[in-house]
Amino acid sequence: MVDLRPVGYVIGLLVASLGLTMLVPLAIDLLAGNGHWFVFFESAVITIVTGGLIALACANGVSEGLSLRQTFLLTSLVWLTLPLFGAIPFMLGATEASFTNAFFEAMSGLTTTGATVLTGIENLPDGLKLWRGILQWLGGVGIIVVAMVFLPELRVGGMQIFRSEAFDTMGKILPRAGQIASRISVIYIILTFSCALAYSATGMLPFDAIVHAMTTVSTGGMANSDASFGLYGAGAHYVSVVFMILAALPFVRYVQLIAGTAKPLWRDTQIHTFLWIVLVTVLLMTSWVWGREGVMSEIAFREALFNITSIISGTGYSSADYMTWGTFPVVLFFFIGLIGGCAGSTSCSVKVFRYQLVFAAIKSQIRQIHSPHGMFTPRYDGRPVGDDVLNSVIAFLVAFILALGATSVLLGLTGLDFITSVSGAAAAIGNIGPGLGTEIGPAGNYANINDTAKWILAIAMFVGRLEIMVVLTILTIKFWRN
Repeated sequence: MVDLRPVGYVIGLLVASLGLTMLVPLAIDLLAGNGHWFVFFESAVITIVTGGLIALACANGVSEGLSLRQTFLLTSLVWLTLPLFGAIPFMLGATEASFTNAFFEAMSGLTTTGATVLTGIENLPDGLKLWRGILQWLGGVGIIVVAMVFLPELRVGGMQIFRSEAFDTMGKILPRAGQIASRISVIYIILTFSCALAYSATGMLPFDAIVHAMTTVSTGGMANSDASFGLYGAGAHYVSVVFMILAALPFVRYVQLIAGTAKPLWRDTQIHTFLWIVLVTVLLMTSWVWGREGVMSEIAFREALFNITSIISGTGYSSADYMTWGTFPVVLFFFIGLIGGCAGSTSCSVKVFRYQLVFAAIKSQIRQIHSPHGMFTPRYDGRPVGDDVLNSVIAFLVAFILALGATSVLLGLTGLDFITSVSGAAAAIGNIGPGLGTEIGPAGNYANINDTAKWILAIAMFVGRLEIMVVLTILTIKFWRN
């Protein structure tokens, strides 16, 4: 039987910590003189007390290390528990959202998906706008720690290939997680602060600059208005592009850079590939828009650059309704969303390194067919790749495709049309945010879809954020039996 006390202790502390962060929007609303501050007071009391009681109840089971099963459970349960408490301000607040809508919004925030069921966002109290930003900001730094500490140890989706270049955590996950989180947090805060200053320099109001900095660096994409970045000019768009790209790069490279080693950052093939993909797709999209409009304009280039970067990084901002650009852009936006950024970043979806490994395996297999007696080993970043890594990557890709198909079918059964079902499934599992079509596309949101579909999408966000295989593992009978 799995000892749940170490898991419960960590979850209790994290829930209590989430409650403490509610004091920040409480202060904002209190200073603004609106009565919404009491909502965050109630939410904070409920969350802090509940988290504290859970931690106290499990304190006698705390140990230095976690077993493999405990690590799987902790990784999964954190991303289920925190949205439950993160939803409380939405239910008690100005939105008076139903439990379904509140949980959807909180899950979307903490998984940095960015899909929203709220309308009239610009009219919400500042505290609630900030709370959406905080959820995404916390989710962003949380997923970096998970990607750098837990997933390599759990050997999920080929992430074990990064164990040697990150941190040695085997057998001592909790102590090392604290050290890693502290280093990452410093970098994360510096990026967020820099992004907020840059937004302010473009003329964005200080409050909007702070919230958008949080949702940019986390590649979350929740904006302070229904129009997203359509409200802002060229300066804000270019600043956003820079920081979305920075957030989509491996944070371990920033740790190494601060430690005085810049070479890994410049030589990382995953970074090179990601930047080339962004460059090529932006040029393709810009050429398409220029050809369609019959004139070369900076606006067309900027909108292509901004929206391509937003979707491929999984941020989900929009500056224009690209559904009106024609059929080619729609197809391109769908597929680049399934690429994602780099491993160990705040970005989401499949990740660039997995495609690199698959292509390396295909190249090796083709050479093997040409020369049956030769020995050809797939290589990544100059290093040979073992069968365990390739098998893990292939298993992840198959699971991703099956999950995408199953979610699309389930959404279709709720009455959604084909485009909404398929793009919604991809947007949720890939944690991208906006889908395609008139309802959930860049000009819409998820407010009007049925509650059953919202629950399916919320579960898909959770499964996608945890790289699918983590969730599938704890659902097996063997996991609990042994």
